[in-house]
This record gives sequence, structure tokens and C-alpha cells, in this order.
Amino acid sequence: MTTPQPATSRTTATARDKGGGDGVALFIIASCQLMVVLDITIVNIALPHIQDSLNFSTTSLSWVVNAYTLTFGGLLLLGGRAGDILGRRRVFMFGVALFALASLLGGLSQNSGQLLASRALQGVGGAIASPTALALITTTFREGPERNRAFGVFAAVSAGGGAIGLLAGGILVEWLDWRWVFFVNVPIALLILAATPRFIKESERHPGHFDLTGALTSTLGLVALVYGFIRAAQEGWRDPLTLGSFAAAVLLLAAFIMVERRSRQPITPLHMFADRNRAGTYGIMLSLAAAIFGMFFFLTLFVQDVLGFSPLRAGLAFLPVSVLIAVGAGVTSRLLPRYGPKPFMVTGALLAAAGLAWLTQTDIHSTYLGSILGPMLVFSLGMGMQFVSLTLMALSGVERAESGAASGLLNVMQQVGGSLGLSILVTVFGTASRNDARNQIPEFLAQATPAEKAAFERTGQLPSPWSEEVLSSGISAAFVMAAIFTAIAAVIALVVIQVRASDLERLKGGGPPGA
Repeated sequence: MTTPQPATSRTTATARDKGGGDGVALFIIASCQLMVVLDITIVNIALPHIQDSLNFSTTSLSWVVNAYTLTFGGLLLLGGRAGDILGRRRVFMFGVALFALASLLGGLSQNSGQLLASRALQGVGGAIASPTALALITTTFREGPERNRAFGVFAAVSAGGGAIGLLAGGILVEWLDWRWVFFVNVPIALLILAATPRFIKESERHPGHFDLTGALTSTLGLVALVYGFIRAAQEGWRDPLTLGSFAAAVLLLAAFIMVERRSRQPITPLHMFADRNRAGTYGIMLSLAAAIFGMFFFLTLFVQDVLGFSPLRAGLAFLPVSVLIAVGAGVTSRLLPRYGPKPFMVTGALLAAAGLAWLTQTDIHSTYLGSILGPMLVFSLGMGMQFVSLTLMALSGVERAESGAASGLLNVMQQVGGSLGLSILVTVFGTASRNDARNQIPEFLAQATPAEKAAFERTGQLPSPWSEEVLSSGISAAFVMAAIFTAIAAVIALVVIQVRASDLERLKGGGPPGA
């Protein structure tokens, strides 16, 4: 049990004098979020080089990504609660320091086990830093236009960080070495740690205790659920370990709900879901995260394996995503006080669905300018409109003492939605690819040379151009499912979200930070 340590007016004034401006504070918070979000995708382009260097099998290579997303998504709730109890700036700095240490260890890894352990530790650091970074906005910026702008920047960074990670990964791998996708985090984290005490004031420490039982059951339940979907994508839905993972997830998450209902200070106040708008916001984030994770994953495969792009060129191909997401977030943050978030939530989801539906038309004859860039821009504009609206709705009207838990839950929906959704999309991709491969094999055998037939019998892999045809067919099917996810988000925004007059008044200004 901790004792409350409310900040006195003198302490607050001193912190503001030291800070010199909220713009620098916002830059620090956004830099941390960019570092954490970027790391989800920066390793994607480096995966073939990591596989060759550390002797990963093709199956085990997926855990370079999964080890990070599982610990990140599973521990976000605990990270948000820790900031409420211990002080957000203190916890924020600890998470950044842990992330830097794990990044250094990842770059120095000499075998697969060391790298996977460092990736899991990176996820822990990110789970501590990310929700406290978002919660620091509520205690640093006054509700209204000032906070709307801060949320717009934060949302743009959160949504666009994935594309920036792909670009950075391409540059680092092509010009330096795969280890630099980890080393690059260290100097950034050190600069954040040096600047934070000077420009960000500490939040009030709220009395309470750590709901360790709730944290344990929620984390293990989420890990089991994510692993179940990942396993299903690899081994099928009837695999005993797949079924066992889902069963364990149901039991653990049911136990989590029971623990939270009985706890005096739960890690996740369940009454947050009683608010119609907040529950709808979490559902929308779950669906949209699945779509954006899938878009990055499959387009990365397509531009490299079908279009033949180099790592650097593949990274550059995604740069327009970040630009359009930033544009969408910036325009939305300025217009929110006039129109409220609902029109942007509905329109954004429909634009994202339209972009993904357009991408279903890609095939081996597609080109980047003719078939990829247009739908990617439509999708990105819609996602930019969505993320700033979702961030505001999730934290609107939340008590100061619970803003850390609320922000942590929003991040959980993003990471878990992305992990679960990507696993579902990979399953759809695998099924469609196998079906198309069966159709391609007779044509291949009719045209193949004896040497090509012998290679196929030995490896089971179709050569080019049949392999590209199979890949394109699977990716197209995955985009159909991704479009369905975004359509579900549009329906939730249209039917569930209700913006009241009081919500619009809050968006127009007034109230101290954290009100």
C-alpha cells in the first residue's frame, strides 16, 4: 500500500518553470510512443537477415515478432495501473530505461534464445512506458483544444509509427546491419530519460495497491488467447495445443473478471465498460488494429516477394502511409470541437474498408503506382481520422485516478486486436494459398522440366511464377477479411457511439488537466 503524495501548488509551479513549455513535453511523450510503436514493425524487414545470422527455423522466426507483441499486449494493464499508484513520470522513465536495456541486449544477441528473451523484455518495457505516456497527456494538457492537439499528435504517432518502422528497418538493414534495428533505440531512450525530469512534472500518486492476481490472470489469459490464434494459423484449429490454449484463455479471463468484480481496487475498473461510448471505442479499436496490422504485414510480403522491392525500397513504399495518417489526425483534431468524434469515426472506418476492398484486386500483374498506392492512401486517411477520435473518446470524462488504467486498456485493445486479428488473417491467407496451390500444381507439372519436378518433390514448394500467384491469391483473401473487420468498426461507430452536448462542450475547452 502506498501513501498519497499530492503535488503542492509550489511543486507544480516549479515543474512548469523548469519545463519551459508544453511543446517540449509533448515532443518527449510522442518520441517515446514512436519508439515503442515503431519497434513492432521495424524488425519485419530484417527477419530474413536475422534468420540467416542466428539460425532460426522458418516456424520459430515468427516468435521474433510474437515475443514482443505478447508481452506488450499482456502487460499494458499493469503498466497503466503502476503509473496511477507510483507516479506516472517515475514509471514512464523506468519503462523507457528497461526498453533501452532490452534493445541493447537484442542487438548483442548471439543466439535465438537470447534474442527472443530480449524481445520479450522489450515488450515489458513498452507495456510500462506506453500507457503512462498517454496518461501523462491528461495531466499535462488542459482539456479542450490544447489537449485535442496533443491527442492528435499522439494518435498520429501511434498509427503512423508502423510505417516509419518499416522505412527505418529498410534503411538500417540495407546500409548497416540487422542489429541496428535494436541499437537505434538506445540513444533515443537515453535522450528521453535526460529530458523527462526537466520538462515533465510528476503526477499525483493515488493511494492503492497492485492487483497482482488480476494482473496475472489477465496477462496469462491474453497470452494464451493470442498464442492460440497464432498456433491455429500454424498447426490448424484441431491441434491439441491450439484447443488447450483457447480453453486456458477462457478459464483465465473468466477468473480475471471474477477477481476484478471482487477487488476493491481492480487493475481494470469494469465499470468503464458500462459507459456506452467507451465500450464502443474499445470494440472499434480491436477491429481496426486487426486491419492495420494485417495491411502492413501482407503488403510488406507483396512488395518484396511479388514486386521484387529491396528492403530500402519497400520501406520507402510505406512512407505515404505516415503522411496521410498525420494529415487525417491533424484535420480531425481541429474539427472535433465543431462536429464531435462520431462523424470521423464512421467516415474513417468506411474509408479504411474501401481501401482494403480495393487491395483485394491485387495480383501478380499489379504495380505499386497502379494498384497499391491509391488504396493505401485511402486506408491511411481513414485510419488517421479514426485514431485521434478513439483516443479522445476512450479518455473523455475518466477520473484522474483511473486515466492510467483507461489508457492502458485502449492500448491493450490495439495490441491484442492486432495480434489476434493478424493471426486470423494469416489463417485465411494460409487456407486460400493452399487451395490455390492445389489448382496450380497440375499446370506446373505439365510445363515443368525434370529438374523442376525433382526440386518440387524434394521441397514441396512451387517455383516462380506459380509461387507468386499462390502468394497473391492468399493476400487477396486476407484483405477481404481485413475489410470485414473495418466494416464491423463502422457499424459499431454508427450504432453504439452517442455524442452528447456535454461532450462537445468539453472538446471546446475548459477544465484543468485530468478533469
